[in-house]
Amino acid sequence: MKIVPFLPEYSSAARSFVIDVLSGEGFEYDPLKDSDLDDISGNYYGKGGAFFLCLSDTGIVGTSAVKYLNPDVCEIKRLYVRKDYRGRGIGSDLFQKAMEYAEENFTRIKLKTDSSLKKAVSIYLKSGFSIVEEENRTVYFEKSL
Repeated sequence: MKIVPFLPEYSSAARSFVIDVLSGEGFEYDPLKDSDLDDISGNYYGKGGAFFLCLSDTGIVGTSAVKYLNPDVCEIKRLYVRKDYRGRGIGSDLFQKAMEYAEENFTRIKLKTDSSLKKAVSIYLKSGFSIVEEENRTVYFEKSL
């Protein structure tokens, strides 16, 4: 398995992968929140961010992304691993790749997750993020670099 920067030829597969993982976790596709998947190159690389894929012989097994918010602040998002590949450190590797990009290009990182995703909450807290807000089921984190 290897982690690589997103390439346009993966557009359809990456979009399908993220939607499938969301569905598997009980979340429905949201045309507003998930519109970034319609043009990954433009929404991430075209705006100073990044999108990473973890590839295996079977295709995409994980993703992570860094979204540009302003010259100082980014958001880490789209950290997903296919269920049958979890527990192998792929999520940690993808998170680390996103963190490295963020640390090289920004001074503050934001991220959010659903409160039901306890493992994600734990990873973010252990990585030095602080909870700055909780609203409904969404937990918002920040970290200064």
